[in-house]
Amino acid sequence: MSAHPVALSLLVLLHVAASPLSAATRVLSIVDGDSLWVQDAAGARVEVRLAEIDSPERSQPYGERARRELAGLVARKYVRLEQVDTDRYGRPVVRVYVGALDVNAEMIRRGAAWVYPQYLRDPSFPALEDEARAHRLGLWALPASERVPPWEWRHSHPRDHAPARAKPDSPEPACGAKKRCAEMSSCEEARFYLESCGLSRLDPDHDGVPCESLCR
Repeated sequence: MSAHPVALSLLVLLHVAASPLSAATRVLSIVDGDSLWVQDAAGARVEVRLAEIDSPERSQPYGERARRELAGLVARKYVRLEQVDTDRYGRPVVRVYVGALDVNAEMIRRGAAWVYPQYLRDPSFPALEDEARAHRLGLWALPASERVPPWEWRHSHPRDHAPARAKPDSPEPACGAKKRCAEMSSCEEARFYLESCGLSRLDPDHDGVPCESLCR
């Protein structure tokens, strides 16, 4: 016999409420315009994907700018996450809040992401996208030839978009261990020190890109 729908709904709610991601969660680093590394209540590093939106991939036009927009909203902050799903890579799919700010909606409002029609649940998102498009905000200021929805771009670049997975045995850099761009071994390490350790000297022009010789 199948479970009653109300019982199933209660089980889902209990699971979400018990998730370490439902507590205040520290943002460790920003991967791109719709995914983050966070530290959950148990101290584990978890990559999460923002629900219902799709930002340009890093190699697409506006991809790096979208990452910076998300970094400006959440870097080095504690956020509240509401998990709504799990994607095919095993990442929690979440709504992200900084205080009362709905970060997913804000990325749409700024023109830093598309509404992801395949997974849309929030009926307010299309209107936010229409407004951003009407005011030519963010990616909507690009020439039409450069505004390729990420889901279409991924279809034509299937090997270039799978999320980077951290190796379980790879130690996280320790804040304070390095202080200068010359000491950084990669762009990702420089981003960690900027976003997780607050080492602002790595980004003297405050554009969200540390150590520009590494992060071109």
